[in-house]
Amino acid sequence: MELVFKIIRFEFNNILRTKWIIIYAGFFFAVSYLLLNFESDAGKAAISLMNIVLIVIPLVSIIFGTMYIYNSREYIEMMLCQPINRKSLFIGLYLGNTLPLALAFALGVTVSFILNATSFNNISALIILIISGAALTFIFTSIAFLVSIKFSDKVKGFGFAILLWLMLAVIYDGFILFIIYFFRDYPIEKVVLFITLFNPIDLGRMMFILNFDYSALMGYTGALFQKFFGTSLGEILSMVFLLLWIIIPTYFSSRAFLRKDF
Repeated sequence: MELVFKIIRFEFNNILRTKWIIIYAGFFFAVSYLLLNFESDAGKAAISLMNIVLIVIPLVSIIFGTMYIYNSREYIEMMLCQPINRKSLFIGLYLGNTLPLALAFALGVTVSFILNATSFNNISALIILIISGAALTFIFTSIAFLVSIKFSDKVKGFGFAILLWLMLAVIYDGFILFIIYFFRDYPIEKVVLFITLFNPIDLGRMMFILNFDYSALMGYTGALFQKFFGTSLGEILSMVFLLLWIIIPTYFSSRAFLRKDF
């Protein structure tokens, strides 16, 4: 564990030296602060912020994670030449990349919510927002690691990573709408609900929106979640499957890293 902490600390210092992590935190602070100030309904402002989080965090995480592995090949090879356990190295690299991103997001959002505490005092919404953003950071960074380890070619790996983000963030919603329209005469609610579990972005959206009483803003899948599971069970189920989304890609990326001939 001492080796893991040393690698994490090194990655932290390396990211802080680039200064872009400060810009990342500043972006979320500025966006959340402006939304909470210019939107009269604080709940709608929080939901608008969540929609931004669902697009920006997966995109930044998957780009940063993919670029990191490809640009750090020589560093990884040098570390593997040392008497270092591969599993410890992977854990250190993974947490050293995900923790700064998650903490920068949490810091930027939390500070803006504190400054607007008089207009928005829903602590549970803030906590769910931070959990969702952090979970998406871990999920898409692990996906980025898996893709960049599997694809030796940088262009192919980067293109495939962006395609995965595009499918989960954009194409997925169109796919759900197509299923609903094409099978509109059949009882497909449970099928759509099952498909929803395979998209971490939609899971994060539902876990957050279920905390509010805005059924019109839930969308079809959010309304289904509330209908079949209710608010509390729906939030718990979303968190469980988000956790599985973290564990499964991380496991496969770790296994690929252990078997990779760098």
